[in-house]
Amino acid sequence: MGNPFFLFKKTCKMKTKTFFFILALSLLCVNGFGKETTNKNSQEIIFATYNIRYNNSNDGENAWPNRKEEVKALIRFHEFDIFGTQEGLIGQLNNLLEMNEYAFTGVGRDDGKTDGEHSAIFYKKERFELLDKGDFWLSETPEKPSYGWEARHRRICSWGKFKDRKTKKTFYVFNAHFDHQAVEARRQSGILMVQKMKEIAQNNPVVFMGDLNSTPDTEQIQTISGYLNDSYKVTELPPYGPEGTFNSFNFMAPMDKRIDYIFVSDNIAIKKYGVLTDSYDQKYPSDHQPVVVKALIK
Repeated sequence: MGNPFFLFKKTCKMKTKTFFFILALSLLCVNGFGKETTNKNSQEIIFATYNIRYNNSNDGENAWPNRKEEVKALIRFHEFDIFGTQEGLIGQLNNLLEMNEYAFTGVGRDDGKTDGEHSAIFYKKERFELLDKGDFWLSETPEKPSYGWEARHRRICSWGKFKDRKTKKTFYVFNAHFDHQAVEARRQSGILMVQKMKEIAQNNPVVFMGDLNSTPDTEQIQTISGYLNDSYKVTELPPYGPEGTFNSFNFMAPMDKRIDYIFVSDNIAIKKYGVLTDSYDQKYPSDHQPVVVKALIK
């Protein structure tokens, strides 16, 4: 029979070696999978579309000066990477630039410079590089400020070509605001948008967002859906929040009409989709709810 003390000591050594081997293997697995998860998460982009309601003094307590800080706080809290705004006047866009991590592209619809409402695209300038940009009007003469198809207001689409500094991938973002009165203008705008996105982006990844003043059953939404995927329908996690996106500054609004959208090309996966209902003192920061997605460019 062997020395009991020797056997005990030998067993302890074996257990110690086994313990450290398992520990090292566990750390390797955790670090390995953790790194993969971190890399995957770092590649995801949070896109949003947000009609911020133009600065109208007649809105009373809902006028822009009374809610601009709430809009900025919402954007920062939900960590938007790239977001499109509709209706914003240049003063409002400059207010948003007080969040100095962002820059924007887009011109005013009335003169192609700074006059009138914008369909601006904001982006985190540290992460994304703006490689190219442009604007076109939703009309028969898209190359210049103009009214289209009996619309009473000029309507514009702004776009940008971006490079993600993290992944080195490039993609296009288009942001538009369809007319709220002229049915034919909305129908024709859907056709024009598809033509222009094909022409400008070609086979590159595309995100198209905006307030389209159209419900999913309309011809213009069906036209766009024939080219891009409605993120509401292709999200991996079920849609979050109400279906509707317009509240008319009414805290008790049913919000059953979906008129704000984010569309994506086949080479972009939608991980999450949501309509945010953030509020303060039973008021909403805008008369539209922001639509937000977490996306992964394949």
